[in-house]
Amino acid sequence: MSYLSSGEAAREIHRLSRLCLENNKIDPQLYDVYQVKKGLREANGKGVLTGLTEISTIHGSKEIDGKLTPIDGELYYRGIDINKLVEGFSAEGRFGYEETVYLLIFGKLPNEDELDEFTRLLSYNRALPDEFIPDVILKSPNKDIMNAMARSILTLNSYDKNSDDLSIPNVLRQSLWLIATLPMIGAYSYLTYRHYMIGRGLYIHNPKPEFSTAENLLRILRQNKSFTPLEAKILDIALVLHAEHGGGNNSTFTTHVVTSSGTDTYSSVAASLCSLKGPKHGGANIKVKNMFDEIKKNVKDWENEDEISEYLLKILRKEAFDKSGLIYGIGHAVYTKSDPRAELMKKYTIMLAEEKDRMDEFKLYENVEKLAPVLMQEERKMYKPVCANIDFYSGFVYNMLGIPDELFTPLFAIARVAGWSAHRIEELICTNKIIRPAYMSVAEQAEYISLCDR
Repeated sequence: MSYLSSGEAAREIHRLSRLCLENNKIDPQLYDVYQVKKGLREANGKGVLTGLTEISTIHGSKEIDGKLTPIDGELYYRGIDINKLVEGFSAEGRFGYEETVYLLIFGKLPNEDELDEFTRLLSYNRALPDEFIPDVILKSPNKDIMNAMARSILTLNSYDKNSDDLSIPNVLRQSLWLIATLPMIGAYSYLTYRHYMIGRGLYIHNPKPEFSTAENLLRILRQNKSFTPLEAKILDIALVLHAEHGGGNNSTFTTHVVTSSGTDTYSSVAASLCSLKGPKHGGANIKVKNMFDEIKKNVKDWENEDEISEYLLKILRKEAFDKSGLIYGIGHAVYTKSDPRAELMKKYTIMLAEEKDRMDEFKLYENVEKLAPVLMQEERKMYKPVCANIDFYSGFVYNMLGIPDELFTPLFAIARVAGWSAHRIEELICTNKIIRPAYMSVAEQAEYISLCDR
């Protein structure tokens, strides 16, 4: 048997791909016949109930007089309204992400002493193993920072003598280590890519023990290590808003599924991170930013609603941007009238846009937020209202903070590892049963034919 040439291998892959397409076609009507809940969603868009949680609560509609009625979106972390949480620590001039992590994992707000001790514990856990940065991160530059992060997470397993121990104290130790180190891993992975793959200078800054997660991220990413108080505050708010969003979103459901198999913490977090990476989930924020880059190029007057509407219609009709027909950042699986995270993000986006002298861009975002839902409902004949989601403004915020595009989705993961950790611990304590849904086979039986007779 001779080796294939590269051209022959490519042609064979192309041929086999056609075979895949030909032999993997299920009649769409069968999904209705067997009442399959595609995407684990009911016909009205509501998720199929697969578990219980106390970690967060999400409402986009309520049953009123027997009818599901859209309402302004509500999000609660451990029963506390996200608006009250953000208002609380903001009014006291504190950073909120560390407090939010404590709330999500332990189910209560910390008092002053508890918060101080927990913040010191996270600071202690920011330390990566000796030589981890040069041996693991610097030696494997990757333009895909999410994949680089997943690799580093899995590699941390080999530095843990009790990696497979599923006792709650051990899982908590591992979870706090990952929550504390993931910001460093993400930032260093980007700086490695920046140096080795696009030829920029390399610098590695260590985190400061007294700094918050948001402050350390900005310090490490910037060559001069400096940032304004408003920049750190808004990045902290973004981390809080991305930290958790119920057990039904794709990456957190992945946490539950993988945890239920009895695997280790590093594998669980890496799997959830890989789920989040998808453009239908956490990867949407970069899509919004790229879409707005196209809008800015093609719409001359950013205050002309008719001109903006005309281009948005081209996007909806698959004539512009990526030809997908999607206006990214508009619409959500649960929220209908409003996304409370987007509302909060917008409030702080205005502050940053004023500091950065980019209010003209903010007004463009605001116009699209106002016009897109109306156009989508008219064009698609939609039965429920749609609204801007968290991704709509977050990419603009990251861009104003000077955060590179490659880190938009990693920042989501850096924040969401708090929620994944809380759900992993909840799954281990409360369920202890492997998740195994059913798939019905609709294949026809066939006879085996000898090779010489095929």
